Amino acid sequence: MSSYVFPVQTAFLIFVFAAMFLLVPWLIYGYRKDGFFSWSRFGISFSFIFYILAAYCLVILPFPTTRDTCAQQAADTIYYNLVPFTFVKDIMKETPIVWTQPSSYIGMIQGRAFLQVLFNVLLLMPLGVYIRYFFQRRAFWKYALLGGFGLSLFFEITQITGFYGYYNCPYRLFDVDDLLLNTSGAVIGFFTAPILLALFPSRASIQAKSEQIVEQNRVYTMPQLLALIIDGVVVVFLSNLISIFTASDVISDVLSTSIAMVIVLFFIPWVRNGVTPGSAILRFRYVNRQTGTPTSESLFKRFAALYVPWLLVTIIRLVNDYAFSGHQDVMLQPYQMWISLGTFGIYMLVYAVLFVHVLIVLFSRGKRSFYFDEVSRTRASRK
Repeated sequence: MSSYVFPVQTAFLIFVFAAMFLLVPWLIYGYRKDGFFSWSRFGISFSFIFYILAAYCLVILPFPTTRDTCAQQAADTIYYNLVPFTFVKDIMKETPIVWTQPSSYIGMIQGRAFLQVLFNVLLLMPLGVYIRYFFQRRAFWKYALLGGFGLSLFFEITQITGFYGYYNCPYRLFDVDDLLLNTSGAVIGFFTAPILLALFPSRASIQAKSEQIVEQNRVYTMPQLLALIIDGVVVVFLSNLISIFTASDVISDVLSTSIAMVIVLFFIPWVRNGVTPGSAILRFRYVNRQTGTPTSESLFKRFAALYVPWLLVTIIRLVNDYAFSGHQDVMLQPYQMWISLGTFGIYMLVYAVLFVHVLIVLFSRGKRSFYFDEVSRTRASRK
């Protein structure tokens, strides 16, 4: 069992690292495609990535301890088996079966040869399930056949080439039986998939919900938050770009960020009919709740509601930095500890309030809006 645990653990670590980079792009893609975040589709898609990584790691790991694998093998070592159904002979040879004695069947099932066959069938069964989910119709079973054979062939080539030539001799066997069993597993998974997929929303139901959301002109709070995060990234980039042409001091940095926020959060949506860089990516805009169109007054109030908390936190940070700077102001020295505690308390209070507010809005199921939309009387619109 330990020989399987290590490859799966390795695949999981690779998956977590890859997911950090794929999460936001995938959320954006999913929202642009469906008009909402389908967490079931998200889970299925990311589980598919993990499955492929796990299957690949199970095939190639563990690696040999040296690249000179030829030195660890006999000169007459055979690296391939091209005779189909050799696994039947292996099972019968390892655990002879007496057909009139059912107890001998248990020994066969527990034998290494049988378990190896079972593993090869199970390895690509999930692939058939995923193919059935992605293509839905039963007529696409040929995709499972070709996909299972292609992926199994890729695994076998990886093995026969010694991990694409990295090792001077193959460290695992190229086996035609693996091709047969892996491909059979993918096809079996395809035809048994409806049993498992009944637990998840179908693609047709997701499409119907998407059309309903578009018709109702609804934009959920999660994509609005994601759009705001993207706007924040653009602000940071633009601020760094502006700082190249300004002096390198605290005041200049504050001014650079302020200018960037004005451009991204007010000027761009004012010029582009309520569309910020983030909302453009997620295909919606900000409009006045009463008129249904963006107005300069509402857009400026929204900008101000976002700018003031940032400015407050920045001022608190500057006061704290000044109190502990190298100036050693005699008047401030007795109060440095209290200034530090006070600024830290206000700093944490602001972030705590914002964090709780975001959580309340996200879990309100659309019944609440973000404070900056309430202040400015704006809402997100897909039209």
